Amino acid sequence: MENNKSNSNGNTTNGNEYFVIKAKDNGVHVIGLTRGQDTRFHHTEKLDKGEVMIAQFTDHTSAVKVRGKALIMTKFGTIDTEE
Repeated sequence: MENNKSNSNGNTTNGNEYFVIKAKDNGVHVIGLTRGQDTRFHHTEKLDKGEVMIAQFTDHTSAVKVRGKALIMTKFGTIDTEE
């Protein structure tokens, strides 16, 4: 049984897989990448030190690139971009 639900934008979410990005420095870039034939950037955010972003994969977002010093927390554990 699939656990996909529609959000307010009409996009379906992939099993409610949330992840958290916490900036350890100013100017951390979070870049969303699309699904489909061609992988493209479709959304960017800039976080400053201490800011937290809670994100979720959707039908349109298949990957996220984080550039800068940050902690990335997922159900699989925490990743420190400095390590």
